[in-house]
Amino acid sequence: MSNRDPVGGQPLWHGRFGEGPSDELLDYTVSLPYDRRLAADDLAGSRAHVAMLARTGLLSDAERSAVIAALDQVEHELSAGSFVFVPSDEDIHTAIERRVTEIAGAAGAKLHTGRSRNDQVALALRMWLRREGAAQIAVLTQLQEVLFQRASDAGDTYLPGYTHLQRAQPVLLAHHLLAHFWAFARDVDRWRDCLARADVSPLGAGALAGSSLPLDPTSVAAELGFGATFDNSLDAVSDRDFVAEALFVAALAQVHLSRIGEEVVLWSTEEFGFLRLSDAYSTGSSMLPQKKNPDIAELARGRAGRVIGDLTGFLATLKGLPLAYNRDLQEDKEPLFDALDVCRGSARALAGLLATATFVEERMAAAADSAYTAATDLAEHLVEQGTPFREAHAIVGSLVRQSIERGVPLEELVETEPHLGTAALALLEPGSGVRRRSTPGGAGPEPVARQLEIASRRLAEQHGWSSS
Repeated sequence: MSNRDPVGGQPLWHGRFGEGPSDELLDYTVSLPYDRRLAADDLAGSRAHVAMLARTGLLSDAERSAVIAALDQVEHELSAGSFVFVPSDEDIHTAIERRVTEIAGAAGAKLHTGRSRNDQVALALRMWLRREGAAQIAVLTQLQEVLFQRASDAGDTYLPGYTHLQRAQPVLLAHHLLAHFWAFARDVDRWRDCLARADVSPLGAGALAGSSLPLDPTSVAAELGFGATFDNSLDAVSDRDFVAEALFVAALAQVHLSRIGEEVVLWSTEEFGFLRLSDAYSTGSSMLPQKKNPDIAELARGRAGRVIGDLTGFLATLKGLPLAYNRDLQEDKEPLFDALDVCRGSARALAGLLATATFVEERMAAAADSAYTAATDLAEHLVEQGTPFREAHAIVGSLVRQSIERGVPLEELVETEPHLGTAALALLEPGSGVRRRSTPGGAGPEPVARQLEIASRRLAEQHGWSSS
């Protein structure tokens, strides 16, 4: 028998049981510490449900008014911090219903008519995700705006592009920054797709089989702004695809944030020296006075593992569940809340870091102007003269090998190579390689200028979607 004070109220299922729940059961099953953030969504769903009950004659006008007034008072108490939770409040939904019944009496006891916590909780979580998903899109768009602005301001600054973390070919800095821009554009698209599939109201499904009462799920869905209602009540209460999908979108977005973080960590080292961090977005060392650490970038990188864990852990929770609702599904909220909090915080922090960082153009150019990064240009020069590419590749590769092994500047070998000669030396001049990149989507000035135009239109479209 529980030692808890019975004044706090009784569980919603107390009629079936001859004794109260144990302290251990209540402690283990409670979700109130983290699902309080669904309060606004539960209140909104409850108001729509009450209005529907009144329209269908299940509540009188007086009862409807009393329950709506009680919901308003609960909202005020929660906002003011004066709401008193009691031991029997398993979750925010139980707490709100208990308090509404205290305020409105018998009318309040009718709040749960035709409704189960199974469809009630699923409704609140979908409503929360709609709002939070839009917030995710907003913060990713803000990061894209920073990337776009820094790319627009970068002008003709260039740096080495890398494959296998080895210098490959020079690219405009704007091109590099816009590569991250397009990754986040895909994340925004994924959020839109995810939210479209989450835009289904489950209210009216009841515990699993619907109801014999004259409920009107369609009007409730419309009042709450949902695009559709459920087709199958079993699926409606057991479906957490929208949670898994949101976790995947967040995990992939955090992976993209992690990749930026990794580059910031590398670029801000003395070894690279491509980037100087603002003091406001750096930390120091408690022991080493000279240190300036990229903690934001490191945490964005490190927290990717955490968000990936949220996704994989929840998929493991889902994989063995029979229809319909099982208490395992209570485990949907903590990973979802955590993943989206982490992703939004990481995007905001990295946006500030990138907006205030200084790119060290001379270090970038010095690294990009190595004669070896022009190897592909030399091979393509031979191709333009009719040499098959594989043969051209071998000729230039041999020159690079000789240069390294003999310690001879590549320029000297190019000049004396019969297939190349003095005319090819222009390809080794600083900045020449990046200026030659002219194909659509490439890293040179003309395609990057076009890319900036496309990115600008994309930002305008995202803002239009967010405001619609």
